[in-house]
Amino acid sequence: MVGIQKNILLKNHSTFKIGGPARYFTTVRKTPQLVEFLRWAEDRNLPVFVLGNGSNILFPDEIIEGLVIKIQISDIKQEGEMITCGAGAPLGKILEVSAKNSLSGLEWSAGIPGTIGGAIFGNAGSLGKETKDVVESVKAIRLKDFKTENFSKNACSFSYRSSVFREKGGFIILEARLKLQKSDKKFVEERIKNNLSLRAKKQPLDYPSIGSIFKNVKITDKKNPEFKKFLKAGKIPAAYLVASCGLKGKIIGDAKVSEKHSNFIINLGKASSRDVLNLIVLIKEKVKDKFGIELEEEIILANF
Repeated sequence: MVGIQKNILLKNHSTFKIGGPARYFTTVRKTPQLVEFLRWAEDRNLPVFVLGNGSNILFPDEIIEGLVIKIQISDIKQEGEMITCGAGAPLGKILEVSAKNSLSGLEWSAGIPGTIGGAIFGNAGSLGKETKDVVESVKAIRLKDFKTENFSKNACSFSYRSSVFREKGGFIILEARLKLQKSDKKFVEERIKNNLSLRAKKQPLDYPSIGSIFKNVKITDKKNPEFKKFLKAGKIPAAYLVASCGLKGKIIGDAKVSEKHSNFIINLGKASSRDVLNLIVLIKEKVKDKFGIELEEEIILANF
């Protein structure tokens, strides 16, 4: 079929620079085109994996026997305090539009390399803010019948690093309407600048990665003196747990636990998915042994 490529290396579509080939791969810029490819996959009984910018996904080393669809529906329209954007619109581009129009609410996303679709799917967040804070509504396509459906903010069922789209599946996000707040342009630009500086200081931006590997952990044992300093926030940073187990700088193959931010695993150059998975397993075992805590991945492990 026109527009579908074969055996495309997914490492070239990942910020981690890790991943084997997809048997079938395509990019989509319009909804009718997406429906056409979904029907093509359905007719051949092929599984479908939807991709944004590949900034929160670990692809396997082995071939993915299905159709990988990269969403590049990326129109951005601003009207008053509302921004309507395609799911494939990069957060950075939306932030540019908001700053240009003196709109505040997305400054926390400065430097995050994902798309708005991916941010909604996983309720991405940083610096105490989350995607749900600015979402007004979401349009998505139902996989069972290829019909579009509109979701209010409440219907998205946002939770910590999750949404109805991640929890229940069955939909592909097409578009979002974001509600921001009118502000002072210089104030917005200054906050963006400060957040970019903070990210550069705290995160290992010199190496390929896919951001935070694990979710922060809700505090259940409020009497543990080791967790006392996190009581106000209500969550224990996963980075603290990893570092407390002496795993900063731990290397398996060419994958390494960052010494700058221990909830990041970085690719030193030739890391495989297996290297990363082995590090993840080791980290979870060590944290469980020391703290009795089961870490949960924030990233998506792409498999069929």
